[in-house]
Formats: sequence, C-alpha cells, structure tokens
Amino acid sequence: MLLIKCPFCGPRPELEFSYGGQAHIARPKDPASLDDESWAEYLYIRSNPKGLHAERWRHIHGCARFFNVQRNTVSDAIVATYKIGEEPPKPVDPALEERSSRSGAAL
Repeated sequence: MLLIKCPFCGPRPELEFSYGGQAHIARPKDPASLDDESWAEYLYIRSNPKGLHAERWRHIHGCARFFNVQRNTVSDAIVATYKIGEEPPKPVDPALEERSSRSGAAL
C-alpha cells in the first residue's frame, strides 16, 4: 500500500484517496470556440509517460481537497506532493529516486 502525504492532513494510506487524472491541464479560454476534435483532445488525450508524472489526487476520506502528486509510473514511488497552484518541485536526481523506490520510501 502507498503512503500518500496530503499537503493539508499529512501522510495517509492510499485507500483514503482518489486519482483525479493528469495534473497541470489548462482549461481552454473559450471552450465554445473549439471544434469537436479540439474539445475531444482537451477532454481525453493525456500523456502516459514511463517515469516521473504529475497527477491530481483528492483526499476523499479526509479534507476532500485536491492536490498534485509527482509519481514514478515505473516504480509507483511518490516523489512529492504539493498544493494546486504551487509550482511543481524540481525533478530529483534519478539515482536518488531509484534508491528511494527500492526502499519503499514515500513522501
């Protein structure tokens, strides 16, 4: 089980959270002006990287707030959590991230 550090409540088991999709997706300024293809791309097309990925999560069984998580999709290690609107932390050194994921450490 993952231990996720809610920026508002502190570390909690992953069962208290719900995945909310990719983080940092900008909403179109004028959605009504988009054609069907552009609207579908905004709604459904997301990156699916191998490695570090920014995601949005919600603490459904706690404060009920959304926040962002940087997670390694290969090792499932959570590298950082931060509030929505804050700048994402700079990526950590890959060697340190690999050691962290082997030890099962989570932030």
